Amino acid sequence: MILILANACKQDEVELEEVVVTPPIEVMEIEPTGEENYLQLDSDYIFDQTKLPTFELTLSQSNLNKINSNPSAEEYVEGALTFEGETISPVGIRYKGSIGAYVGCLSGPGLFSPSGHKTCTKLSMKIKINWEGRTDKFYGLKKVQLHSMNQDHSQMRDRLGYWLFAQMGVPTPRAIHARLIINGEYAGLFSLVEQIDGRFSRYHFDDGEGNVYKEIWPLTENEELHHDSDYRLALKTNEDDNPSLTIIKGLGSDVINSETDDELKEAIEKWMDLDHIISYSMVDRTIKHDDGPFHWYCFGGCSPHNFYFVEEPNEQKIHLIPWDLDNTFENITSPNGVTNIIDDWGEISNNCEAFAGLFGIGQKSAACDKLTRGWTLYQDEFDAKQQDFFEGPFSEESIENMINLWSSQIREATIESAESFDDAISITTWEQSMDELKNQCSVARN
Repeated sequence: MILILANACKQDEVELEEVVVTPPIEVMEIEPTGEENYLQLDSDYIFDQTKLPTFELTLSQSNLNKINSNPSAEEYVEGALTFEGETISPVGIRYKGSIGAYVGCLSGPGLFSPSGHKTCTKLSMKIKINWEGRTDKFYGLKKVQLHSMNQDHSQMRDRLGYWLFAQMGVPTPRAIHARLIINGEYAGLFSLVEQIDGRFSRYHFDDGEGNVYKEIWPLTENEELHHDSDYRLALKTNEDDNPSLTIIKGLGSDVINSETDDELKEAIEKWMDLDHIISYSMVDRTIKHDDGPFHWYCFGGCSPHNFYFVEEPNEQKIHLIPWDLDNTFENITSPNGVTNIIDDWGEISNNCEAFAGLFGIGQKSAACDKLTRGWTLYQDEFDAKQQDFFEGPFSEESIENMINLWSSQIREATIESAESFDDAISITTWEQSMDELKNQCSVARN
């Protein structure tokens, strides 16, 4: 606060005019004592399904302006993270997302090449704990990522999708909801989703030191192996260790060289956990994760989207991991034409040639991929899994209970957003969207 002396009408009278000046925000380096909860407790504390945590970010105004001016650059700036009264500083902070995360939220005109400054209140964010050499973990995590859910008015698709995969035994990122505050101001409700990296691998697998790959299929659409450099470029762990590519290339090679259905199944059972991959395929197709690994987009060549592969070196197995589920369920009742997969499981369109969809986006039938076709050979196992799914986690009672439980957690935060931001969803829209989601689940069961 600064006091300014002002001359009054009479020379011998002086008024004090009070002017409030906001001090600049500084991010200080904080040396932990070692006794902090974020160093003592593990990630189960963060991903507690019974709580709605609040995270606080602090950035200098210049750094906040920098990321707001060009979010799609996804460039980290320095900031601080505070949770339950403890601050870890500095950390790296940036916006994140592919095309869908930025739709309608940047000033640039390009739908498929996002650009320009931030125009929405919320954008998905990533917080890098291991920022510039920091070795401390945050409840065992190296990164915290918050998804904006801007395209999902129910605010449930991400969390419900991951929960359903996990309930069927698929290694899956943990997900809950979270509130976010930036520089002291409420920034909205987000989906907190576990980062798929080495920490994920070690949490979900006994043999968790294997390679983690993002968005590279074991074989190309032309039934060839990728160049080794392509596999290495897709690595999210062990990047600097020149790791063996034996498992992912072994699966690819054996699938390519299989000449009969029996040989194809033998290759799959050698390199994959059959129970996991059939459960994955069944859940994915039932909840219509159409923006995932069974949607082969064609831009020049054709390849799938939104998935990871995680290896178990001792078991010599590789696992398909779900990712980016905010468009799940929606194509069950009203296909949007962009993400919608036209084929049913195992079916083929256009004699395996690429065909154009809405906006001219090319698509190719997933079953034209030899590996995917191999998974479709297990129809009896698929049907048995689906029956268990319908009677268990995907039953009407189960879905009703979970959505009602989570909605009670986030209702006040949703009201707070609606009262704070012009672009936030209204409570009426939110409630209608949850009812629509429940209906989509019902249609899928029938």
